[in-house]
Amino acid sequence: MAGGLGVYAVEAINTAKQSENKMHDDAVARRFGFAGGLVPGVEVLAYMLHQPVARWGRAFLERGLIEARFIKPVYDGEMAEVRAERVGDGIGLEVTSQGQLCATGSASLPAVAPDVVLAEYRDVPPAAMRPPVSAESFAVGSWLGTAPRAWPGQAAKLYLDEIREREPLYANDRLGHPGMLQRVMNRLLVDNVVLGPWIHVGSRMQLLSVIAETDEITARGRVVANYEKKGHRFVEIDALVVANGTRALAHCQHVAIYQPRAQAAA
Repeated sequence: MAGGLGVYAVEAINTAKQSENKMHDDAVARRFGFAGGLVPGVEVLAYMLHQPVARWGRAFLERGLIEARFIKPVYDGEMAEVRAERVGDGIGLEVTSQGQLCATGSASLPAVAPDVVLAEYRDVPPAAMRPPVSAESFAVGSWLGTAPRAWPGQAAKLYLDEIREREPLYANDRLGHPGMLQRVMNRLLVDNVVLGPWIHVGSRMQLLSVIAETDEITARGRVVANYEKKGHRFVEIDALVVANGTRALAHCQHVAIYQPRAQAAA
């Protein structure tokens, strides 16, 4: 393709088969009309990060911006092909699998990382007792927190293996992959509400700092929207992902269907 940067092919893996979210379970996903359990959107976004990092290197990990919208599922064991094309100073991204367009997005490298004020994002703990999901879950304006996560040493290598990442920068410089931050963003939902099957549908992530292998990571999120569309219940979260309680790693927007149509109508 004109202006193309090549194709990055990944054999997708459903890393969440045993998770609480049964949309990653074959039998449950089929009840919602899918061919099988969904590869998590956060992993598809991780695949999409490969080409921006290959192009811009460590600079992208320090201040890169990526946006993604997930359109159709990627399934376990299938090839996911990420096509990258120059668009102005940035990159346009498309993910196809089994001949279908599964995700679209873009990446760019701002001249400097934008300023954020850590104190503007409340540091709250996750729910002590998670309520069951309902239309009233995720009240607009409410603050959400997560339990700390870390990927030290061998855990960092296992993560790279799970997402099939072959870029040597992470191991050579002992840096965390930014896809980890998307896993923490998902925890804003599951650490605070007992969800049924649910679907991550889109993200915007402005990186602010590299992730050290030793960082303990949390997210501080505010619910900015909660609405019904075509029978689905959506939540939108604005958040900072933070290292060790003191350093902003990324400013993220996360969109999810927390009650899919078949479940919402039940």
